[in-house]
Amino acid sequence: MKIGFDSEKYLKMQSEKILERIDEFGGKLYIEFGGKLFDDFHASRVLPGFAPDNKIKMLLKLKDDAEIVIAISALDIAKNKLRADIGITYDQDVLRLIDIFRSYGLYVGSVCITKFTEDNEPAKEYQKKLEKLGIKVFRHYPIKGYPNNASFIVSDEGYGKNEYIETSRKLVIITAPGPGSGKMATCLSQLYHEHKRGNKVGYAKYETFPIWNLPLNHPVNIAYEAATADLSDVNMIDPWHLAAYGVTTVNYNRDVEIFPVLNAIFEKILGKSPYQSPTDMGVNMAGFCISDDEACKEASYQEIIRRYYKALERERRNNLDPVESEKILLIMNKCGLSVDDRKVAKVARAEAEKKNCPCSAIELPDGTIVKGRTTELFGCSSGMIIKALKTLANIDKEKEVISRDALLPIQELKVKYLGSRNPRLHIDEALTALSMSASMDKNAALAIAQLPKLKGCEVHTTVLLSHADEKMFRKLGINLTSEPEFETKALTHLS
Repeated sequence: MKIGFDSEKYLKMQSEKILERIDEFGGKLYIEFGGKLFDDFHASRVLPGFAPDNKIKMLLKLKDDAEIVIAISALDIAKNKLRADIGITYDQDVLRLIDIFRSYGLYVGSVCITKFTEDNEPAKEYQKKLEKLGIKVFRHYPIKGYPNNASFIVSDEGYGKNEYIETSRKLVIITAPGPGSGKMATCLSQLYHEHKRGNKVGYAKYETFPIWNLPLNHPVNIAYEAATADLSDVNMIDPWHLAAYGVTTVNYNRDVEIFPVLNAIFEKILGKSPYQSPTDMGVNMAGFCISDDEACKEASYQEIIRRYYKALERERRNNLDPVESEKILLIMNKCGLSVDDRKVAKVARAEAEKKNCPCSAIELPDGTIVKGRTTELFGCSSGMIIKALKTLANIDKEKEVISRDALLPIQELKVKYLGSRNPRLHIDEALTALSMSASMDKNAALAIAQLPKLKGCEVHTTVLLSHADEKMFRKLGINLTSEPEFETKALTHLS
C-alpha cells in the first residue's frame, strides 16, 4: 500500500487546533465528534497512512483536559438499532466504547439519553443498568418545533427542561455509537445551561469528512458521498463561508441547511454567534496532512467501488430495491469507474467462469494475485487464504500444510455432531486446522506466521459468504467485496 497521509503531522496539528479553539472561548469547549471516534476504517482506507485509532491517539495528547460524554437516543434503545459494521446494538456499543476509552486512560464522565420520554420502558431499564454499573446518566427530552423554533428551543421549556450534564474538564467530547443520536443537540443544550450559570463556553465540530479544504469533486470527498449514500448526504460548497470570506470550502448538505437555525440558537444563547459559516465551526486538520494526493485519489476510487458492492450485498440479502446501489453507480459513472477497475473482482469473475464454481481472489501486498475456488474440503475463501499464506511464506504450491488428521475431525464435528449441511471448512476452521498442524510441520508454522501480512489486502468472491467468513475477513483487516449472488438457491442462507 502506498502511503498518502502523514499521521504524525495530523496528530500534532489536530491537537493544537483543538487547544487553540478552547483558548478562543476562554473557558470550556464542547466539541461534537462526528463519524467514528474509534475504528475509523473508512478514513484509513481513503487516506492510506491514517491509522484507524488516530483520533484516540490525538485525544491522548489532550487527555488531562478532556472528558467524554456519550449520547444515545432513547428511540434507538427501544428499537435495538444495530451498528451494521460490527453487528451489535447501539446500547451494547455504548458499553463497548466506554471500555475502550477507559482502556486508553480517557475519562468517560457520563452517558446522555436523548429524546427520552416517560413511556419508553427500554430506555428506563437501560438507565438503571448503566447506573448499576456506576455510570452517571442524564436525560434530554424531545423539544417541540426542534430545530426551527429557536425562541422556544432556547427557553426554560426547551433546553431548560433537559438535565444539566455535570462535567469537570475544559474539553468535553460529545460522541455517540452512530448518527441520529443527538450529539449536536446535547452540545447546544449544555451551552444553554452553562450560559445561564454564567460560565464561558464554546462549541466546535470535529467531522473528518468531507474534507473542507479539498475540492468538491476530489475523490476523497466523493468517496464520503458513496459511504453515506444510504443517508442521502451530498457534499456542497459552503455558501455561508463563500459569502463571508470569499473562500471556497466544502461541507455537507445537512450542516449547510441547519446553519441558519444554529446561528439563531447561538444568538439566543450567547447574544452573538461566534461563527460565520458551518466551516467556521469545524476544527478538522486532515486536509493539511495529505502527503501524496495521487495515492489518496486511487485509494478513494477503490473505496467507491467497494461501497457499490456493499450496497448490492445489503440489497440482495434484505430483498431491497436498488436505491443505494444506483446512487453509488451514478457516483462511479461521474468518476469514470466500473467494477472492472477492482482488479480482484475482475480476476475472481474470470476464474468462476472458467471453473464453473464459486471463486475468489486476493491481492497480496506486492501486487501478486492468488485465486481460490470451492473444493470438497474448503470454501472458496478459506482455501484462498491458505494458498495466500503459502505464497507469502514461499512454500511450494503443491506442498500440503494442513494434515488430513487435522481436517477430518473438524469436518466430522460439523456434520455428525453439529448438524451442519456444509462440510467445507470456513476460514476460522481452516486456520484452526493450520495451527494444529503447525506444532508438527515447520511449513505450517511458517504459513500461519504470515497472517499479519494479510491486513489491508483486497479480496473479492463471486458469491455472498457466510457471516462466519465475513467476520473473519473483518478480524484479519481484509477489504472484502462479493458479487450479490447466493451460493445456493435455498430460501434461507445460513452459515
